[in-house]
Amino acid sequence: MKKDVTMRKTNFVKGAFITTFGIIISKLLGVLYVIPFHAMIGEKGGALYGYAYTIYAVFMSIATAGIPLAISKLVSEFQTLGYYQAKKRVFYLGKKVSLLLGFVCFMIVMVFASLLAKVVLGDVSGGNTIEDVTLVIRVIGTSILIVPLLSVYRGYFEGHRFMSPPSISQVIEQLIRVFIIIFGSYCTVKIFHLSLAEAVSVALLGATIGAFFSFLYLFYKKKKNPLKFNEKIRPVNEPKITDKTIIKKICIYAFPFILIDIFKSFYNFVDMATVVKGLVHYASFEAYDAEYIYSILSTWGAKFNMIILSISTGIVVSLIPSLTESLVKNEKDEVQKKIHQAFSMLLYFTIPLTMGISFLAKAVWSLFYGNSLYGPNVLCYFIFVGFFIGLFTSMVTILQTLKDYKVVFISLFIGVFCKVLLNINFMKAFYQMGLPPYYGFITASILGYFVSSIICIVALKKKYHIQFENMVQDLINIMVASFLMIFCLFIIKLLVPVYSSSRIVNLFIILFYGIVGIVIYFFYGNITGLTKNILGKQFFKNIRINFFSK
Repeated sequence: MKKDVTMRKTNFVKGAFITTFGIIISKLLGVLYVIPFHAMIGEKGGALYGYAYTIYAVFMSIATAGIPLAISKLVSEFQTLGYYQAKKRVFYLGKKVSLLLGFVCFMIVMVFASLLAKVVLGDVSGGNTIEDVTLVIRVIGTSILIVPLLSVYRGYFEGHRFMSPPSISQVIEQLIRVFIIIFGSYCTVKIFHLSLAEAVSVALLGATIGAFFSFLYLFYKKKKNPLKFNEKIRPVNEPKITDKTIIKKICIYAFPFILIDIFKSFYNFVDMATVVKGLVHYASFEAYDAEYIYSILSTWGAKFNMIILSISTGIVVSLIPSLTESLVKNEKDEVQKKIHQAFSMLLYFTIPLTMGISFLAKAVWSLFYGNSLYGPNVLCYFIFVGFFIGLFTSMVTILQTLKDYKVVFISLFIGVFCKVLLNINFMKAFYQMGLPPYYGFITASILGYFVSSIICIVALKKKYHIQFENMVQDLINIMVASFLMIFCLFIIKLLVPVYSSSRIVNLFIILFYGIVGIVIYFFYGNITGLTKNILGKQFFKNIRINFFSK
């Protein structure tokens, strides 16, 4: 019998790498398409696209946010215990629950799209219309019928530690989505000469079609490899677990994840409801400029934050089944080790990446979107929001896995409360001090996530005795390596320009500074033992064996 090499179980570090790699590829595709897309729809279209996705994110959170992680956690738990029939019921019932939630959310979006559009725009005129916003909200709402089912399949694979198929499915979804965005928008604008709202609608339809083909891929993989999912680790007398109990567990596990995504979406919702109106009413911006700045926060600049978030997402997705297994087996040392490793890996990759993008903000923005009055100034600061979201998401995921939902809710509520309280006030304060007023919105987001993260750290240390002191030396070395990298890049900046008016030249500038920065960072990491300490002695050897050998 021929060995199936496409369905291998993975340990935590390798699983995190595979998942993160897939997500990064997916997000990079999501970043690259914005070059032609921005050229076709411009700032006004970007704001319209952002309105639709912010509304969509809230309802998608309700329909799917907790489902894949809940399924992953339950499948891993039952697999470890040897409850194989219960594991199969989790998959079946998870599909029913997610489809029901998806249909309900879809109907709400369709019926109340016009009302939501009025909430978004208020009395601001001179930009997009309520009719345009209503249309794009309804178009993106169609994907809510498909994505919940897709999320169940991904969670089922991940619960068995089959990380490659879900990662590949994300790449497939993004490839199709990007193709439809570029090709569909081009045909709509250049060939059929339709309206901007219709062009954005076609682009948004790509999310639905991409999700459908991604689902077909996972459906095929599961059907093709039935034995992989029926593997029995050990024989046990499996107790009878009712459907009611399983549904209750799915809801209990999923509900906190749903709240997390809703609260994170609420950060964007607060910006959507205050940025344009605030800049127009309190900072004397024209509606067009205010919508442009909002489009940076919601669409164009947010694409780069997704690169940062993809790293934390990959680590989190791989951590949940691995950490759940250790908790079920009551392996306290392994729990501490995996949490330590997850945080260290997150900081190791995201801190230098965040600082590097901030340093190259003008060249990066020019490469993707051309010259801009506001873009580089917003990006160089806004990129740090992605870092703090990733940090907070990782901490909350660990607390959820430990079933401490109380701390999760408290940290989420306080963070969002800070955002609501500070958003307009910081914008006014920055404006009065002569600083860019849009920095106020960004600072409010950073402080909200930072406060929430501190609450999580205190809880993990006091209640669960997680020793963060063990991570301090890693953090110090990471910070020293990152600042050394930036310091050297500033020195090089005296000889090599960091920006050009030519997009092609900017590409080579980014590649040059990126390669130099990576070499400096990894060189310091190697001589101090930082890389080996965080990723393990055999990490790169294992990656080479698994990815480049037959």
